[in-house]
Amino acid sequence: MSNVLRLAIVDPDDSSREEIKQTLQGLEMVWLEAECSRYEFFPDTVGQSNPDIGIVVLDSDVEKAILLMEQLKESNASCEIIAMSTSTDGQIILRSIRAGAKEYLPLPIDVEELVASLDQIASRKYSGTEGKLRASKIIAFCGASGGVGCTSLAVNVGCILASNPANSAALVDLDLAVGDADVFLDTIPDYSLVDVTQNIARLDVQLLKRSMTKHPSGLYLLPRPVQLQDLALINPDSLRRVFGLLKASFTHVILDLSKGFTEVDVAALEMANEIVMVVQLDLPSLRNLVRLLTSFDEIAEIRDKVRIIVNRAGLESGQISLKKARETIGREVYGQIPNDYRTMVEVRNNGVPLIQHAPQASITGAMVQLAERLSGQHIEAKTQEETEKKVAAPNNWLNFWPGKGGKPKPVATK
Repeated sequence: MSNVLRLAIVDPDDSSREEIKQTLQGLEMVWLEAECSRYEFFPDTVGQSNPDIGIVVLDSDVEKAILLMEQLKESNASCEIIAMSTSTDGQIILRSIRAGAKEYLPLPIDVEELVASLDQIASRKYSGTEGKLRASKIIAFCGASGGVGCTSLAVNVGCILASNPANSAALVDLDLAVGDADVFLDTIPDYSLVDVTQNIARLDVQLLKRSMTKHPSGLYLLPRPVQLQDLALINPDSLRRVFGLLKASFTHVILDLSKGFTEVDVAALEMANEIVMVVQLDLPSLRNLVRLLTSFDEIAEIRDKVRIIVNRAGLESGQISLKKARETIGREVYGQIPNDYRTMVEVRNNGVPLIQHAPQASITGAMVQLAERLSGQHIEAKTQEETEKKVAAPNNWLNFWPGKGGKPKPVATK
């Protein structure tokens, strides 16, 4: 369960509702799922969007608002109610609490009081899930140079996290021009990041998941745009709105960045909780890493989140020693992924993640350990019997060809 609470609000006063919305959108712990301008329509809104919290503003009509809260208490018991009003009349407060409101907050909103109320509701609502609400985590993968295996790590760590029943994980391909996360997962998506970005105002959690491609491992994929002309439609502002909905929908959001470190990439790095910088032990990769780290040190939202991962460790052909690499970059290495070229080629060409294709391989073990460190979880390894039950789908990537309107042709259901 994510720590992002989904909210719905009813307030017939447009200016008051807009002011509350602006305050809510500044909080990372909430996602505004729906809004309504009529008290009588709000039960249907709650029934369709199924929010964690319903905010009822009383000022337009106190009697209708209290009647609404009584109705919600009977029909939607799982939706906690917060009553808001400019009135501090004790009788109105008492009637609101009796009608089902868990919290009563005066307007204009005091942000500290609002956060405290949200925390109280969250602790009550999810007190049975390991004692407290789990945080939604954004993990960004980027490479110090091209071809270092950034996408391989992002895809496989995502599949490993998704294989844990306690998680819900999504992978977003932010290599907007030449991303290939869909090939690694042997999928032909119906929708892309552009579709979600352009329709974010109309999407809720359920529609978002329907717009994404779900891999058998449980990982949801949001791929890069099909057409190069669509790249300009994705910008940092639109990306932040998408990430807000993703955080409300998934416990883990994996980002596969481009090698261009564009403004979209930098925005993603700023929003990430962990940044995995993938590097190989060769001179060009290490020199680029030093240069990138120097630049990241100037950005407060990035510098303390970088984790250096050495990929293809143990490759004998002229690699720089790990000791020399540490001296060059001036930082500790967070982890290493061993070189296993043959297994990785098979995985990539068949579009099957390591946990299904080679669950006992040392490289799979290293990926599992990396996923555990990044998530703070212990992930149980699959047994051979469990793995064999998952039959890998045949490779479909050769079937991909843009149809009319830049959309892929549909593939027959297997």
